[in-house]
Formats: sequence, C-alpha cells, structure tokens
Amino acid sequence: MKSRSQDQSLSDSRELDRSYDPLTGNPASKPNKKTIKQRFLKLLPCYRSSSSPSSTQRSIADDGELSTVCYRPEGLDHLVQQTSFSKKELQILYRGFKNECPSGTVNEESFKSIYAQFFPQGDSSMYAHFLFEAFDTHNNGTVSFEDFVISLSIILRGSITDKLNWAFNLYDLNKDGCITREEMTDIMHSIYDMMGKYTYPCMKDTAPKDHVDSFFQKMDKNKDGVVTIDEFLETCQKDENIMQSMYMFDNVI
Repeated sequence: MKSRSQDQSLSDSRELDRSYDPLTGNPASKPNKKTIKQRFLKLLPCYRSSSSPSSTQRSIADDGELSTVCYRPEGLDHLVQQTSFSKKELQILYRGFKNECPSGTVNEESFKSIYAQFFPQGDSSMYAHFLFEAFDTHNNGTVSFEDFVISLSIILRGSITDKLNWAFNLYDLNKDGCITREEMTDIMHSIYDMMGKYTYPCMKDTAPKDHVDSFFQKMDKNKDGVVTIDEFLETCQKDENIMQSMYMFDNVI
C-alpha cells in the first residue's frame, strides 16, 4: 500500500503536467490550439518541437512516466509561491521540460546539445557551460525543473535588482563575490564564439578585449581591478540602455 506522502507526490506531479485534474480526478482535456507560451517553449532548454507525441502516446506516457521518473519536482502550489508563474504556466513549462528530460533533470552535455541548436553558425559550448552553472544552483551537475523555473522566473519576471543579481552571478564564474577581468574576458570570448565568425557587421579580433575594457571603465569605480556587486548594481541602474534591456523579456511568457 502506498504511503500518504507517495500519493501526494504522485498527485503533485500529475497536476503539474495536467495529466490529472484535481477537481474531477480525470485526465485534463487537451488544449484546442497552441498558445504563445507553448511556442515560446521551443526556445527553452529541454524542449524540442520534434518531440511531439500523439495524443495516444501522451496518454500512455502520462500513465506510466511517473513510475519510472528518477526525480519528482516540488508540489505545484510550492512552486507557485517560489516563482512568478501561475499554475497553468508551470504546467506548460513542466510538460515541455519532461518531454526532453523524462528523468526529471538535465545534465550539462544535454544542455549544451540543446543550446547549440539555436546557434548553428558558432560554437556555443563555452557560453552554455557558464549558463548551465548559473542554473545549477545546487552545484550537483544537474538542473532540475525547480532550478530551471526559479531562474527563468527571475530572468523573465524578477525585479530589476533580482535580474541584475542573477546576471552578476553568471559573470562571477568562481562565485567569490566579484568579477575579475579574466572572468569577463572568458565571458566575452564565449559570446563571440557563439555568434560565429560570419557576423554582420564583421567583428574585429580585438572586439572581446574592447568590450572588457569598456566594462571595467564603467563598472570598476575604485579602480581595484575587480567589480563588486555594489559597483555592478549602481552602474547598471544608472545606465538607460541596460535598464531598457531588463524589460526585454517581460511579456515573453
């Protein structure tokens, strides 16, 4: 006989992916058409448009998947409290996540492989490595659904301070609380590698170094060779272009 906690975990997981209607106890009805949110999922890690099973296949998967999944996410209500997403949005995100990651987590190599599909003209592996480490908040070599949606919530709907703190953590590669010139150089080279050599207009070979120099000229207020979180926040909040970019993805999902 299943314990009460096992029953609750099963119910939470089914509610997340809409394979179970908590009000009626029956499978949820299939949406009539794709929504903007579903189309956006194609741009997210752990979702591929080619992985679209038929309704029959989805029904079979919904019944059997939870018995084989290696990792189950937190309850839906808990994730609603932790993020800025509604229940319906979390259900859509979870279905996209588990379609590509049936084990419930994604490792770095899979993350790189998926990310590379969106930058075929360049080498995105190093930038994807940095991005993966920013999502891997527990430093265990995997990104769970919770890790994914909590970071995504900050990127898309967090406050300006939350978004800037997340960006600083991405650039602070060794997580020691400051950004060094070497770290920013690695970041900039990874971005230019990802963009590829055949960009328009053509980039100069010195472009990464020029960007790093510009970054430190703006950010390093006391000229000690590192950028702290306080310097980063102060400078970004006074820069109109940076502030406008913070709102770029507000209405994506």
